[in-house]
Amino acid sequence: MEIENRSVEFIPENERYGSAKRLFTIWCSANMQVTTMVIGALGVVAGLNLGWTFIGLVLGNLIGSIFMAAHSAQGPHLGIPQMIQSRAQFGVIGAGVPLAIVVLAYILFTAANGVVMRDSIKAVVPVSDNDAIILFGALTLVVGFIGYELIHKIGALMSAISGVIFVMAAYIVLQKGLPAGVWMVSGSTFKFATFCLVVTQAASWTLGAGPYVADYSRYLPSHISTRSTFWYSYLGIVVGSTVVMLLGAIMAAAAMDVTTDPGSAIAKLFPEHQQLAYYVIIIGVLEWNVMNLYSSYMSTTTIFTGFKGATKVGMLSKFIIMAIVAVIVTWIAIAAQYNFNAYFSDILIGQVYVLVPWSAINLVDYYLIRKGRYSVPAMYDVNSIYGKVNWNTLSIYAIAVVAQIPFMELSFYKGPIDQVVGTDISWLPALVIPGVLYYLVNRNKQLHLDVFETAELASEPTR
Repeated sequence: MEIENRSVEFIPENERYGSAKRLFTIWCSANMQVTTMVIGALGVVAGLNLGWTFIGLVLGNLIGSIFMAAHSAQGPHLGIPQMIQSRAQFGVIGAGVPLAIVVLAYILFTAANGVVMRDSIKAVVPVSDNDAIILFGALTLVVGFIGYELIHKIGALMSAISGVIFVMAAYIVLQKGLPAGVWMVSGSTFKFATFCLVVTQAASWTLGAGPYVADYSRYLPSHISTRSTFWYSYLGIVVGSTVVMLLGAIMAAAAMDVTTDPGSAIAKLFPEHQQLAYYVIIIGVLEWNVMNLYSSYMSTTTIFTGFKGATKVGMLSKFIIMAIVAVIVTWIAIAAQYNFNAYFSDILIGQVYVLVPWSAINLVDYYLIRKGRYSVPAMYDVNSIYGKVNWNTLSIYAIAVVAQIPFMELSFYKGPIDQVVGTDISWLPALVIPGVLYYLVNRNKQLHLDVFETAELASEPTR
């Protein structure tokens, strides 16, 4: 398998290949894994019945995936990583602020996956808790370094294999039967605060892919339509994440331990093929973990290349950056492994506070202000039309984050509005405030492409 030699630079047309259908398999398979299942179980564990949990999970996935797919549609058109495009809103150097937050979010999620896989790794390899996490981190680093094409190939394979495993698991659990009344959808079984939490957690999961989703569509030919890119990405993540979250909810309702050791919860359903099931489960989470590591590397590289105006990163630098991130991730996973539930819930909700405002700004700029018209070369030049730092955008982003504080609910903090409402609804101000403010500030902006004509945006900016 050839190692990917591109990084944060523009992908020229003669290196573009594939079809939008690849986006369905990679996003479906990436979400058909047991970490996704944990999210589905959280509502039942929090006391919501299965019927209302199902409705909340479906609603959250349908909402959050809209924003994820809208970001994915930018990839073929621009041919650059998702967060490079943020330089048009925040400035070439200013984009480092949301980038740093994105890197932190993905480091924490990658660490969470290491904890989730600890016992599954131990089931196939006789190692200690810490060594299991280290081994999983090493596997993630190797696959992430090889890069884009291997990630897509794993995705295509795992779409089928994981789908079979999870469908069979659902059948086995349902055959055993569930407690009476768990499906009942009525006013007496409805818990508003918990229902809203389920919607937020499900939406947060799919929204979390927004800052890196275009990284996996940027190699597609530029003639592929926005509609195709959007719908294949949308359906892929909706199908993959919803099916597995619903399974997690069913298993939690059946009193199975999903949140502590989801891998074993699935594998033990297949006593005659338990080892094989563990391997499928490990590879499934490995794919998602690799995507997080790969995009953490892309975002980290984007921060530092902004200062130097660089457009390419060497193979040695790529490995060093990925290795440093992998070491940090492994250290966090080892430190947090015995307090996982609170840790995972906090990062799942916490990423809403920082990623949704970025998403709102990016999408308003792309679809309403500039309507997809950008100068790709200018995104790599600190002296370009996008400037070093866009203080207006950074101010809007900061206002959006601060405005959410009264709405927040974490294991260590509850805001005053959260206490009145009874649940965290911070995603509403996180979406509306920055989107409206950015549009009002920039709606009369004249689009300056200087000497770059629209046709030139499809040519390679640097070599």
